[in-house]
Amino acid sequence: MTRAADELGAHVSVAGGLALAPARGRELGCGAIQIFLKNQRQWAAPPLDPAAARAFRVARRRAGIRHAFAHGSYLVNLATPVPAAWRQAVDTFTDELQRAEALGLGCLVVHPGSHMGAGREAGLDAVARAVDEALALTPRARVRVALENTAGAGHALGGTFEDLAGIIGRVRRSERVGVCLDTCHLFVAGYDIRTPVGYSAAIERCARTVGLGRVLAFHLNDASAPLGSGLDRHEHIGRGRLGLRPFRLLLNDPRFARIPKVLETPKEPEPSADLKNLATLRRLRRG
Repeated sequence: MTRAADELGAHVSVAGGLALAPARGRELGCGAIQIFLKNQRQWAAPPLDPAAARAFRVARRRAGIRHAFAHGSYLVNLATPVPAAWRQAVDTFTDELQRAEALGLGCLVVHPGSHMGAGREAGLDAVARAVDEALALTPRARVRVALENTAGAGHALGGTFEDLAGIIGRVRRSERVGVCLDTCHLFVAGYDIRTPVGYSAAIERCARTVGLGRVLAFHLNDASAPLGSGLDRHEHIGRGRLGLRPFRLLLNDPRFARIPKVLETPKEPEPSADLKNLATLRRLRRG
């Protein structure tokens, strides 16, 4: 069994119970894992059993998983202009934030959402109000909110660092808010990180707008769609349009050495896909 000793990892299944996830990460040699907190296809979910939360914490310690965080429900749209839909989204987001805190997770990753034609400013305002409410309802919690950059197509917010900074700047308790950067999303949103010059330009833009201290996590994904296409299509590391260089640049950037980085690459065509992708990333870091 590979020792889980670094910041690299993968999104792992919670099928059969939350407490099984850390061991699955351990089997992959992960030092970091990302999980879903409940069924992603349903709004409703039974309350989190305190015993299940304790079992997860124990399993994580035994597995030696240094970093653990969650990805929020894809059903949630915090930017919607429809009041009833916004209320449902905020309630679900708050519930997931409380679950993440109970599990001792570092952050909850969430997509900003779509303004559905209401306009960028209205959408940014809606997301900030949602985050404000969720944070106010979890005043003693340590878990942080990580806004994920998106592919930026259509009315989706988060395709630019300016969008992410615009939300954070509107949040009252912004010390609990950061970002999760997805390499595929950066590329298809128009940030050409394939060269040292392009990578440096993107990171400097992040530094000027969001601040590098707010980078809480990375999703490491190659992209099967072209630069600036807005198409969110993940690919195995080095087998898409990004190639290997941007991952080598990121993994050897000392500014992000301690930031967790997890795969969201396809699990097919074979069960060992995560193992192969992780092995590729570790070779790039050594190189």
